[in-house]
Amino acid sequence: MRILVVEDEYKLADLISTRLKKEKYTVDISLNGTDGLYNALNDIYDLIILDIMLPKKNGFEILKEIKTNNIKSKVIMLTAKSSLDDKLEGFDDGADDYLTKPFHMEELIARVNVKLRKNNSNNNPNILTFGDIKLDLKKTLLICTKTEEEIEVVCKELLILECLIRNANQVISKDFLYDNVWGMNNDAISNNLEAYLSFIRKKLKSIGSKVEIKAIRGLGYKLGVCDEETTT
Repeated sequence: MRILVVEDEYKLADLISTRLKKEKYTVDISLNGTDGLYNALNDIYDLIILDIMLPKKNGFEILKEIKTNNIKSKVIMLTAKSSLDDKLEGFDDGADDYLTKPFHMEELIARVNVKLRKNNSNNNPNILTFGDIKLDLKKTLLICTKTEEEIEVVCKELLILECLIRNANQVISKDFLYDNVWGMNNDAISNNLEAYLSFIRKKLKSIGSKVEIKAIRGLGYKLGVCDEETTT
């Protein structure tokens, strides 16, 4: 899959590009709005990471022209601005996601992976696997491949598990989960997420899985496999 990074800070653009290439993406960089728009209109990119404050042409202008020309690329807006008005303008113009600087690189990668539905080694797009679990998105079933036990997961539980598995072994923030499960303009409160995570943990345990959802203090959550040797 191919990604265009439109970012005038070269060091940041290079860091993003280097990290994305580790995920096996093909990456091109544009350092100003004019070049960014020209490349975007070639319609060869699966996703565009688009800064707002750019020389020659800003990100909002580029986004509008992308959509006017029916370019199908997913767009993640990347900006130092954090006001609600800026976010709403981006979404109104057709942005798929929005990340405010400064940000954790792993969160950007997680958002890219979700938009492009990456990190699923199974050929069936409805089946996600990690460790000893298999998530059937179509049948809404969580299955332990070792015990062959299964349990139903529905609604928010299913969406949370999908996000966690697609970004397994990476720390993803609470905001990331809120945005992708409840929506960008959500009014979800922290207790909602914690409650659903608790339900999921109980279901993982009930089917005999060694997969666990780890809380990383101050950062978010990470899906991993329990190391039996270190447990007490």
